[in-house]
This record gives sequence, structure tokens and C-alpha cells, in this order.
Amino acid sequence: MNTLTVGDNAPLFTLLDENEQAVSLADTLKEQQVLVYFYPKAMTPGCTVQAQGLRDIKAELAKHNTRVFGISPDEPKRLAKFCQRDELNFTLLSDVDHKVADDFGVWGLKKFMGKEYDGIHRLSFLIGQDGKISHVFNKFKTKTHHEVVLEVLAQQ
Repeated sequence: MNTLTVGDNAPLFTLLDENEQAVSLADTLKEQQVLVYFYPKAMTPGCTVQAQGLRDIKAELAKHNTRVFGISPDEPKRLAKFCQRDELNFTLLSDVDHKVADDFGVWGLKKFMGKEYDGIHRLSFLIGQDGKISHVFNKFKTKTHHEVVLEVLAQQ
């Protein structure tokens, strides 16, 4: 796993969202910076808490000209259920083949309850309108992820 770092160019991607519409990072960066957060699986406890925190700070994110993309290997239909169930107000993207996760260096070996498997590591990247990574969030708890993001945005 070779995770991208601050100053790296973000890999440009186009993925299907929860409505099966193509969403392009390049197009979005023309208008605002993007917080790309990778999470393992929609509708699981940790991922739900993390998503709800970001949902609840939408107004503050808008003040910082920041749009959120949540990326997981889930199919768009599962993402749609997640959005509806938790009234999420940001874009979820489907990376079924985990190509984008590979490009960002967040797909790799994980250990859980004595088992090893490949999966998404929970990391987030703030990408400036210049397409460069301005911050990597790699040390946070799911329930305070949104607070850590706001602290970084307040320092910009």
C-alpha cells in the first residue's frame, strides 16, 4: 500500500454515485475543493457514525467551499439505501473494483478478529482546486472525523 501524501496530485476519477450518475473529480474541482473519504462498507456502525458527522456539518463545509465524496466498494443501490436511511446530504461513490482506492493507496491488507483480508483503509484526503492533496486525515475516530476536518478547514 503506497498511500498518497500532501503535495501529491490527486488521481482524477469518474465514478457512479448513489443514483448511478457519473461524477467526475476534475469537474467538481473547477468549482470547489473536495474532501474524499474512503470507508469500508455502507450501513455498518463505524461508517454510519462517520457519515452522519459529515452530514451534520454540511453548512460549515459549504462556508469553506468544500464538497464531500464518500467512496466505498459498495454497489450504487446499497449507497442509495445508505443515503436514504441516514438522510445523507453529500455524494457517495461506488468503487466496486477498488481502482480509485488503489490509486489513492488505501486498498490493502487488513486484520480483523484474527483474519487477514484485503480492503479499504479508512483515510480521507482534502484536495484543493489545483488538484493537489492539501491534507491527509489518517488519525481519527469515526465519531470525531468531522470535527478533525473542520479544524483543518479553519486553518486554511
